[in-house]
Amino acid sequence: MPVTKTQRAFQICIAAITWFAVILQFYLQIVNRTTEVGEAIIRFFSYFTILTNILVAVCFTSLLLQKKKEGFFHKPGVLTAVTVYIFIVGMVYNLVLRSQWNPQGWQLVADNLLHTVTPLLALVYWFIYASTGNIGLQQLSTWLLYPLFYLVYVLIRGSFSNFYPYFFIDVSKLGYAKAFINALYVTGCFLLVSLLLTWLGNRKKV
Repeated sequence: MPVTKTQRAFQICIAAITWFAVILQFYLQIVNRTTEVGEAIIRFFSYFTILTNILVAVCFTSLLLQKKKEGFFHKPGVLTAVTVYIFIVGMVYNLVLRSQWNPQGWQLVADNLLHTVTPLLALVYWFIYASTGNIGLQQLSTWLLYPLFYLVYVLIRGSFSNFYPYFFIDVSKLGYAKAFINALYVTGCFLLVSLLLTWLGNRKKV
């Protein structure tokens, strides 16, 4: 089934907004850095928010370049997993992290695009257009590999650099026990959102 003009416009919108937000945040990270450029770049790519927004940007750029509903990102499990990841980004930020600081100017723009606008647009696109039939519960364990690898990376690098992107996994202040407990809470959120989208996806059978 060919992609409609409205769907194509939606893909352009999400890809453009997300790439703009990531590039803007990268610029702000470099301009406002408190470390050397190399370390600032590494820290930029150490945020789950940034990695996941890049994943969304790549996903919708790929969908945009495809003329038919086929390819890796059109697979029900793949697009649903990407939606779960970016939804978690928005949920955790707006419920837990937003109160931790008060961005202004362009930082506020980047902040809202990365954590609110892109997650909402991706979720709406998924609900309207994504092919979601036949998503099996066994896929959920595969979806968890990305956040699991991310957590392992952050903890290993943090043990050397003493830099942790998020306060709730800051081992230097919380200790490993508390950090792992917090990580389990976030994992629980991943599972709940994954189950919800799987249930909704299998009901709509697009």
